Amino acid sequence: MIKKPELLAPAGNMEKLKMALIYGADAVYLGGKAFGLRAFGGNFDNDELKEAVDFAHGLNKKVYVTVNIYPHNSDMEKLPEYLAFLNDIKVDALLVADLGVFSFARQYAPDVEIHISTQANNTNWVSVNAWKDMGAARVVLAREMSLGEIRTIREKCDVELEMFVHGAMCISYSGRCLMSNYMTGRDSNRGSCAQPCRWKYSLVEEKRPGQFFPVEEDERGTYIFNSKDMCLLPHLPDVIESGVDSLKIEGRMKSVHYVASIVKAYRAAIDSYCQSPVDFQLKQEWIDELGKVSHRQYTTGFYYNKPTADDQIYGSSSYEQTSDFVGLVLAYDEVTGYATVEQRNNMKLGQEIEVFQPNLPGYRMTLAEMYNDEGEAIEVAPHPQQIVRMKMAHPVEPYAILRRDV
Repeated sequence: MIKKPELLAPAGNMEKLKMALIYGADAVYLGGKAFGLRAFGGNFDNDELKEAVDFAHGLNKKVYVTVNIYPHNSDMEKLPEYLAFLNDIKVDALLVADLGVFSFARQYAPDVEIHISTQANNTNWVSVNAWKDMGAARVVLAREMSLGEIRTIREKCDVELEMFVHGAMCISYSGRCLMSNYMTGRDSNRGSCAQPCRWKYSLVEEKRPGQFFPVEEDERGTYIFNSKDMCLLPHLPDVIESGVDSLKIEGRMKSVHYVASIVKAYRAAIDSYCQSPVDFQLKQEWIDELGKVSHRQYTTGFYYNKPTADDQIYGSSSYEQTSDFVGLVLAYDEVTGYATVEQRNNMKLGQEIEVFQPNLPGYRMTLAEMYNDEGEAIEVAPHPQQIVRMKMAHPVEPYAILRRDV
């Protein structure tokens, strides 16, 4: 019998956490205000961390907290108190990369599982077993591995394994980057990456300072560090059969729309495959869903072959998507058929919108009636996060997303 892997989603803030879990994730990973590698991802203060754990546990789901910076001496002073707090609120696991942090976690958070972060660069079964012998419950495998290598580790290691299946790829080896440090003074390995790999570059010849020569690609310049995004949904049978325990989606700095859409597509595909592997068929609607959110072109990364020039994007640093997120359903009145909606992008009467929902079927409708919070009929909702009421063609549920085609 095929073991169903965990679906693990990013949660940059409380709203994203709720959307990820409601749309089908089994667990989320998130960061506190310190000690994680996404200092600009929103993150959670201590009160929010406790609320996050309580919300997830209320759904019988899990919360993993990132403590995966490579700390300097000064970082270690407040770490024991923070780890003890995470132990007290009963987070389900800590994501750790540094051996010193690992040691402190064993000491100050003895009741919490330790997962070894991808930043620790685990690419072989010997290192995976070494972490297991020290007490790690799970190892997140480096992204630079093939599925064949992952299968070998699975055969030789009796510890939970986690792998990335979707999201942005980093130019640096398992994310260990120094460009940000040198170019901006912001330490990528302590959570403050400025993402200089996304900037546009030109060449300068030593004896001709001040003359910039674009590395041209169709005369638009080149973004020589830009990787395509990873996407393994079309290859889920291979991924699941490799025996990994958790499938991880990247993106704590991504949008609510991104989290909900990607999670629901993978949830449906995983459930379908595990229910009947022999009869599994990849559905076009899942693939279409992945294109509706902001993303770069997709690649399978290192999992089948070493990346080539085709896995980079040379002409643009821009993202693409086929839908815009315009509204979030807060409540629905079954008697009147009206929904209370929080505006997330310009909405106006006459637009065709798609209703995308966690559990109920989705549908399309033309926006025909809309009222502001004073009950006045309006034709457009232009104000950020404006609360409006609108007549729905069919029932909707809280956390449903309203979107329109780009």
